[in-house]
Amino acid sequence: MANLQALRRKIGSVKNTQKITKAMKMVAASKLRRAQQRILAFRPYGQELRRVLANLSGRVNQSVHPLFEKRQVKIIQVTVVTSDRGLCGAFNMNVIRKALQMIQKCEETGAKVIVGVVGRKGNEYFRRRHWPLLDPNVNVFDRLTYEHALEVGWAAVEAFTEGAFDEGYIVYNEFKNVVQQQVVVDKIFPIEPLKEFGAAETPSGGGYLYEPDQEDLLAALLPKYAQGQVFRILLESSAAEQSARMAAMDGATRNAGELIKQLSLKYNRSRQEAITKELMDIVGGAEALK
Repeated sequence: MANLQALRRKIGSVKNTQKITKAMKMVAASKLRRAQQRILAFRPYGQELRRVLANLSGRVNQSVHPLFEKRQVKIIQVTVVTSDRGLCGAFNMNVIRKALQMIQKCEETGAKVIVGVVGRKGNEYFRRRHWPLLDPNVNVFDRLTYEHALEVGWAAVEAFTEGAFDEGYIVYNEFKNVVQQQVVVDKIFPIEPLKEFGAAETPSGGGYLYEPDQEDLLAALLPKYAQGQVFRILLESSAAEQSARMAAMDGATRNAGELIKQLSLKYNRSRQEAITKELMDIVGGAEALK
């Protein structure tokens, strides 16, 4: 009887867990839809900003702005974008593993590596390692806003401009679709020349008129471009996180269902054995009375 009670408690516990994982899957699906909508809404701004910068960079000498400056690489900053929460499968470890490979590759060139992190999970991992760690940006993804990108992007722009590092890379999960994410390493500093459009080429075939002059406009737009890139990356990582969590919770819900079936079968067999044993005792007692 004690064994049956333990099985009943275990089945009830697994059912409660299944309810939680199913609810988490539904929440992740809802957040994923919102994240996809934000990516689609931001895309026209990013494309148009890149279009204008490509046109500007073809008209002026790119050495006029320090964000284009290529230096002798002595210090490399690697920024790792992870999640603030767990229960999303291998989402964080895939990013961290790729970041470690990137760090090793940078160190093989003789450069010093400093690490920046966005997300609590990355901070928990790298704060126990020997690499210099910048102030972490945690609790970003619960309510991701453009201000977070401004904070992260502007700090990186200032650090690169002041010579704190010579090259900057960012490692993150890029959202492909609901069932697929891809770990990507993007070089964000120095900004690579933008060559989608020529010096005077625009989609309409005409030229732009700039006010103020082209150099001042380029200087004003390049930091915004870097911040926009950071925001796009944060949006991609947020969508990929929810996609990974939805898949992980779906798998956990299905596994809980299979475990409930196994435990229920074991419970029914044990109960049948107990009933059979009791019947045999009753029959044996009746025979003894005869």
